[in-house]
Amino acid sequence: MNEELKQERKKMLASLVRDPAYVPMKAKEIAALLNIPKYQREELNQVLDEMVAEGSLALSKKGKYARPEIFSVTGTFSGHPKGFGFVTVEGMEEDVFIPPEKTAGAMHGDRVRLVVEQHQKGMRPEGVVIKVLERANQEMIGYYQKSRHFGFVVPDNPKIGRDVFIPEGKDMGAVTGHKVVARITDFGSPGKNPEGEIVEIIGHVNDPGTDILSIVRAYGLPEEFPLEVMEQAEKTEDRISQEEYAGRRDLRSLLTVTIDGEDAKDLDDAVTLWKEGDVYHLGVHIADVSHYVPEGSPLDQEAFRRGTSVYLVDRVIPMLPHRLSNGICSLNEGEDRLALSCLMDIDEKGNVTGHEIAETVIRSDRRMTYTAVNAILSGEEAAGQDEELVPMLQMMGELSHLIRERRAARGAVNFDFPESKIILDERGKPVSIKPYERNAATRLIEDFMLTANETVAEDYYWQQLPFLYRTHENPDPEKMKQLITFLHNFGYTVRTQQGEVHPKEIQKLLEKAEGKPEEALIGRLALRSMKQAKYTTFCSGHFGLAAKYYCHFTSPIRRYPDLQIHRIIKENLHGGLGEKRMAHYEQILPQVAVQTSALERRADEAERETDKLKKCEYMSRFLGEEFEGVISGVAGWGFYVELPNTVEGLVKINDLTDDYYVFDSSSYQLTGEMTRKTYKLGQRVRVVVAGTDRLLKTIDFRLVPGSWEA
Repeated sequence: MNEELKQERKKMLASLVRDPAYVPMKAKEIAALLNIPKYQREELNQVLDEMVAEGSLALSKKGKYARPEIFSVTGTFSGHPKGFGFVTVEGMEEDVFIPPEKTAGAMHGDRVRLVVEQHQKGMRPEGVVIKVLERANQEMIGYYQKSRHFGFVVPDNPKIGRDVFIPEGKDMGAVTGHKVVARITDFGSPGKNPEGEIVEIIGHVNDPGTDILSIVRAYGLPEEFPLEVMEQAEKTEDRISQEEYAGRRDLRSLLTVTIDGEDAKDLDDAVTLWKEGDVYHLGVHIADVSHYVPEGSPLDQEAFRRGTSVYLVDRVIPMLPHRLSNGICSLNEGEDRLALSCLMDIDEKGNVTGHEIAETVIRSDRRMTYTAVNAILSGEEAAGQDEELVPMLQMMGELSHLIRERRAARGAVNFDFPESKIILDERGKPVSIKPYERNAATRLIEDFMLTANETVAEDYYWQQLPFLYRTHENPDPEKMKQLITFLHNFGYTVRTQQGEVHPKEIQKLLEKAEGKPEEALIGRLALRSMKQAKYTTFCSGHFGLAAKYYCHFTSPIRRYPDLQIHRIIKENLHGGLGEKRMAHYEQILPQVAVQTSALERRADEAERETDKLKKCEYMSRFLGEEFEGVISGVAGWGFYVELPNTVEGLVKINDLTDDYYVFDSSSYQLTGEMTRKTYKLGQRVRVVVAGTDRLLKTIDFRLVPGSWEA
């Protein structure tokens, strides 16, 4: 068939499927409708296949053809360095796997149209991208590598997966080692790299600050606030006017404290507590941010665009300008502040027996730190200025214990991993890395905030109002099955019912492993087997917390979903949630859920990348030095060792020269064929720092001879 005839038939078929009377048909039915003789059916199939590949036709699982929008769905593409990807589709429980040859050139973050080709029960759905609807990466940030007549930009974000070709004369004079911003001029195709031009040289990879700034740019994190946002922020009063007190419950007489880290500046929650008989009266007071950020205003639009504050190792990228987050919206000591309060009655078993959500005015009596409160809860003598607070804080410790016991009894999973605390000098160089230990004070605030979040979520679920929930779905049965098989080799058992695991079983597992070498590793494997929590418009519970109802209510300064539900709550309190406003929220909340979930993941990834970068830079000072660590992961290419300071590095299998080692995926261990030596999770070993790669953010260890016996 010549090209002209082929194009003519494509036009005819496109016209046919767009006819309002057309219903999806198989190739044989289309041939009969168009009176195409049998000897030309193969040509028809060829044209249909090409149109599906181009995205102008879609093919259903039953082999029927229609215009793409009939069978297709839209979602956000997440790339992988190996070329494949996943698409997150609103309303689908699982992300859709996209093989490398079916991405249609989509890159990480792109909005795409796809057809789900395989969705069998118990198997991950698989699909094909038929069209890229919106490009997320108009610009690319990365490491420039110069050749004689051209260059390449290696993206900082490994999920992008493809280098950008820079033609001669389009490099702005960049040299190898520069971190650059490249504008994409041609997104290429599955077999062709994207092409672009350098529009900014951020700095050399060895210049102070260039490394973190490159990650900020690579992840598209916002930097400066737009002018109209700053102008609106500047117009915000730094004191409450007399009119703003009207209609609010005055709680300024209650003994009230904020409890935060020493360096916290945006104090968005405060707590009060007193007891009558056997009933605790707990007040969780949250800054009334929505009062200062009206819906649809420049401040609101920018907050939605950011989605969350981002906490990088050397800086905070806030969701709201500092004038609000550190000023009128921060519950500063001795200052009157507007709040949205969840006032709860809790019995001596930790059950919430009654509650009220109200607009309030509060005044924090003291800005307490985790360190100071932990000293009081631990029985150390209180400092003079805190003596009047000691009885209330001790009572808070009692209530925290009751709440935690109740949550443990219902099966909430307590993943209490030490996070990294990385200390930098004035030039941004890491000088110390250590675990960030949690204590009784951090747990106390966590307990109170979780209780408020659950209480608010349950209230609005039963009111059947449009709302945003924080959802954590049950683990994937296949992943859980793999975990149980692995644990069996370690001597642990996990009970299942009809193939499903109750969170209480996971908590029992963690308790059994407590204090043993494999404790942290089993915890991490259990965590990896679970799904990611996300924001949804429906309430299906939170598996990890073993909670039927859960939302994010307590941090509107730094999380947009909290700000969004504050608006709904306040409108409801004022009786303003009529049919029109209900319809408005039902329309906008699905997109809010999808976007804020995606922005939260972006922030988490950027935070992890900056931590990895600084850990790599820190360990480069210790080349050739020995450390003791624990094997934290085993794979076919080697095993990972975690040091007490939370730094993790790889011992490559090729460096184990004393034997030929084979990886057993069922027991996650490497075994020598001749010596029968094994390297497995939880085993203590001594390693030497063999090398670091700041570009890849990796650390290589080598095993110290004889440390296998350690």
